[in-house]
Amino acid sequence: MWPNRDSTDRLLDDARAGDPAAVDRLLGEFREPLRRVIGLRLDPAVARRVDASDIVQDVLIEANQRLTDYLKKPDMPFHLWLRHLAQDRIIDTHRRHRLAQRRSVDREQPIARPAWAEESSASLVAQLIDTERTPTSEAIAHELRRRLEAAVDQLGDDDREVVLMRHTEGLSNQEVAHALGLTEAAASMRYLRALRRLRGVLVPDGSAGEADL
Repeated sequence: MWPNRDSTDRLLDDARAGDPAAVDRLLGEFREPLRRVIGLRLDPAVARRVDASDIVQDVLIEANQRLTDYLKKPDMPFHLWLRHLAQDRIIDTHRRHRLAQRRSVDREQPIARPAWAEESSASLVAQLIDTERTPTSEAIAHELRRRLEAAVDQLGDDDREVVLMRHTEGLSNQEVAHALGLTEAAASMRYLRALRRLRGVLVPDGSAGEADL
């Protein structure tokens, strides 16, 4: 999902050297990944009033304004820095549109969250069921893909976030740990627990209950 790390590093080096065109290319490459990150996390009621692309534009403007400081002291990979800025914008957007205008927003008809990319859902489904390809497992996989997005929305915020980070954004466990301020061991445990809870929603056969956590 995120642009190639080597390409990003080259553009960062060019931007550090004072090339304004490199800054434009750098931020342009991250526009669509940021839109997906934001779109998946916007509350459906808020998404009726606020377009994810508008938030992306605000994030890129802020990133452009703060890029010099980041280049002097890059404490985290660039894509994690950008998604941190995006997360702050999402929180601010929800605060303004869900708290300050709760009544008017909540009366509106909610919309479905953006669908996952097929490769993301297929990858996750493969981890939730028996990988041996039998007629039964194939049928289950097809049904799970259909239900996956709704099931993820039933997870708690922490579980949903780590699943999206790993399977929609393709972040490594190390990157998730960095983004969430956790140790790698804690990030791995949170991810495994989220998968167990998700499996419990998708395949409620009693084998993935809270007792297993």
